[in-house]
Amino acid sequence: MIRLFKHYIPHAVVLLWLVDVLLLAIANETSWRLRSDQIGIDPGALVDRLGAHAAFAAVISLSMISVGVYGGEALRSKRFAAARLLVAISLGVIALSFADFLVGGQNFWRSTLAYSMAFAIVMLIFNRLILGAFLGTSSFRRRVLVLGAGERAQRLRVLGERPESGFAIVGYITMSESQPVVEEAISRGAIHNLTRYVENLGVSEVVLALEERRNALPLKDLLRIKTAGVHVNEFSSFLERETGRVDLDTVNPSWLIFSDGFSSGRAISSASKRVFDIAVSALLLVVTAPVILLFALLVKIDSKGPAFYRQPRVGLFGECFDVVKLRSMRTDAEVAGAQWASKDDPRVTRIGRFIRKVRIDELPQAWTVLKGEMSFVGPRPERPEFVADLEEQLRYYAERHMVKPGITGWAQINYPYGASIEDSRHKLEYDLYYAKNYTPFLDLLIILQTLRVVLWSEGAR
Repeated sequence: MIRLFKHYIPHAVVLLWLVDVLLLAIANETSWRLRSDQIGIDPGALVDRLGAHAAFAAVISLSMISVGVYGGEALRSKRFAAARLLVAISLGVIALSFADFLVGGQNFWRSTLAYSMAFAIVMLIFNRLILGAFLGTSSFRRRVLVLGAGERAQRLRVLGERPESGFAIVGYITMSESQPVVEEAISRGAIHNLTRYVENLGVSEVVLALEERRNALPLKDLLRIKTAGVHVNEFSSFLERETGRVDLDTVNPSWLIFSDGFSSGRAISSASKRVFDIAVSALLLVVTAPVILLFALLVKIDSKGPAFYRQPRVGLFGECFDVVKLRSMRTDAEVAGAQWASKDDPRVTRIGRFIRKVRIDELPQAWTVLKGEMSFVGPRPERPEFVADLEEQLRYYAERHMVKPGITGWAQINYPYGASIEDSRHKLEYDLYYAKNYTPFLDLLIILQTLRVVLWSEGAR
């Protein structure tokens, strides 16, 4: 994987994206030359159009990231990828047409954009048919040797068998006398020189997946492997990198303390994030004010009660604040006390069901962002009644409050809808990853992919 601003991106995804960007520029140039030939004008020098080609490739590729073209499901299914490509390119072309109309430019004619759209769809789908067949092979994956043959090794096997996985396991070595879960594992005693064994297999990374590490660490082996130039990784760190979450089953306080992350040098990043929050929330409130007022009226007509509701939530450093949303449930929704929201919740009103689906009920939260109690990106703020219970049942739950809560977040774009202790546990793993690896780049990635969550009703409600 390539580490970009603390966030890991698989080599296959980076390669696929680079080829896509090149093909998008080629599609735009081809459409320009075709249209010029049709109307009988000189296409001009290529250098004069490089800016337009770069803009076309940038907007379309950002749109592709937004709708999940580079996600795991798109890498697994060509049909899924083709469907998302159609949506992404269509949205990108609409955005380019609108931008060109606003500035009164002549960089993107409607006819050339139509040709570019058609060429891009064909080229990018063809790219996935050709390049995708090779990206799934072991030649494009890191070769990993696993030290261990228990349940942890089995988890790595399942992870490595995914089509979008960036690594291929070339062997397992059992380091104890216990019965191995991975049956094909080789005993450490059967290997005379482990370093030479690693070199002969062409291993690029060794992962330590021991069930019991006390007095069992093969320090001499690990030292020789490390000094031979092979990367050595620990199980929890490997899982964090490959899955984008902190695995609560295996981490301990010492790992959280000594591993990379939770950097205190965030002054510039935090300041830029606050400036972004103020600018965008103010703009969003101005632009969406008519929409908020319209649906506030519809909420009042649809059911008795106020159009807006306030609810206490736990924010930064455990401090409580009131979140403001358009009311989507009946006023008697919690007469029996606080309850988890559920799929197809019967307490939701008719208008509430629609505004929750398209996230219109979230728009008034821009005011909370403007006040500084929330950010656009961060862990979703939870209710105090639930937090007290979750902190008792889930390790490290309080650590998610070390960053400001947000309207959208890493958990929301990666974990499907759910409302239970177990769902909160899985979301916490993603929230801890965000808190540990926060950068403006990760925020940008989350904001872009939130569009996918809205369009396809994925993630939290």
